Amino acid sequence: MSSNKLIEEAINVRKNAYVPYSKFPVGAALLTKSGKVYTGCNIENAAYTVGCCAERVTIFKAISDGETAFVEMAVAADTKRPVPPCGACRQVMSEFFSNEIQIHLTNLSKETKTFRMDELLPFSFNNDDLLKNE
Repeated sequence: MSSNKLIEEAINVRKNAYVPYSKFPVGAALLTKSGKVYTGCNIENAAYTVGCCAERVTIFKAISDGETAFVEMAVAADTKRPVPPCGACRQVMSEFFSNEIQIHLTNLSKETKTFRMDELLPFSFNNDDLLKNE
């Protein structure tokens, strides 16, 4: 699948976002090594902190289906610049993505910036940090 097609998937799924509070729909599309594409959108809640961003919805859908190998991701929103993922999403992405995975950030004008995971969240907290020195 081309990066442009993945970006289109992210733009299209944002239409399904449940955003009665922020009015800020975001869509994400994730290509797995098996060739399947997972999509997700942000879902809000009146108790704001229990909502979930599009990036995490998409990753969690793939993980819950048993997918663990990812190729690239696209994230889209109606913003002036390509939409950056929030800190919580970057942390989840760093847990499941290799440092080299390509992440395409875009807006509805299709202005796109592409980053590797290690560029989005350098020096990230990871499972090695949980291991005690013995």
